[in-house]
Amino acid sequence: MTKKPFSLHVDLDDFIPATEEEKEYMVQMRPSSTFFRDGVKRLLKNKVATVSFIIIVLITLSAILIPMFWPYQYETMLGVRPGKPVDASFNNLAPFEYGRTELKMMENGEKVFPHIFGTDSSGRDYFIRVVYGTRISLAVGFFASIIVLIIGMTIGSIAGYCGGKVDLVIMRIVDIIYSLPDMLMVILLSTVLKVALAPVIEGTVFAKIGANIISLFVVFGLLYWVSMSRLIRGQILSLREQEYVLASRAAGATGSWVIRKHLLPNCISVVIISTALQIPSAIFTESYLSFLGLGVNAPMPSLGSLASEALNGLSSYPARLVIPAIVISLIVLSLNLFGDGLRDAFDPKLRN
Repeated sequence: MTKKPFSLHVDLDDFIPATEEEKEYMVQMRPSSTFFRDGVKRLLKNKVATVSFIIIVLITLSAILIPMFWPYQYETMLGVRPGKPVDASFNNLAPFEYGRTELKMMENGEKVFPHIFGTDSSGRDYFIRVVYGTRISLAVGFFASIIVLIIGMTIGSIAGYCGGKVDLVIMRIVDIIYSLPDMLMVILLSTVLKVALAPVIEGTVFAKIGANIISLFVVFGLLYWVSMSRLIRGQILSLREQEYVLASRAAGATGSWVIRKHLLPNCISVVIISTALQIPSAIFTESYLSFLGLGVNAPMPSLGSLASEALNGLSSYPARLVIPAIVISLIVLSLNLFGDGLRDAFDPKLRN
């Protein structure tokens, strides 16, 4: 029977059970997923970002694990032995060369671990100093980025959520900090804080870290949070008028609860990307401060201090400058490329 147009009768054919072919056709081809899982899949498709991440992991694991079994220490002067004259043959060794004492040991059939990168002017194994320098630079970059993240995220959240006079005051402080010359302020603050903190931390746990490193963390906490705060503020300004935020406020939720439970979780992709891009900036800042003598305390090395020490023998031993420079470049380049990959994978505005 043909159904008449504009008829209100139910078509019983619509209620016939679907066949197996129709069911397979109607099944969703793409399984359910989450924002994070989709971002990771897009990140893994980016070969440059994936290779950069592998390089970062390998460098980090090497900096952590190698000192555990390496026979030389970063501060040990191989030619200095108690009660015996200094053996100058250990100074300025080329890669895979040995001092006189080690050559005698090898003649007697003893095994001597080689100096892969040679030794420095004080007879210290240069390879383990580069490894420790990499560890220090990575640790400074990581912890400095965490400090910047905490301060910038807190202040940016308050400014974006409260608005009004609170936002106005915070943004004027941000503008003042932005107007200061970065490099000059970093050098001045590092110099002043190094002198001021030295007597304060003497005899405490922080004395092992050194006044220079602590002053560097303070400088990051004072100057480098402004970009993060502006970014978080802009995100929260666009999110605070959403319906779920208004519903939470109408239900009696406090401002801190709304920020922690609703606003910051929706900014997490931007936070991750900004933090990943902040780490190479912190490493580069620590490197040039150490190069200027404002970084770690001797004899503890960092990549910047190793490059600075290599300037004295640049014409005779250029490898001592080239090696830490290559490591710094590799770390910073890998982190920047990985940060760009994170941005492409997790920023919804950049999706195709």
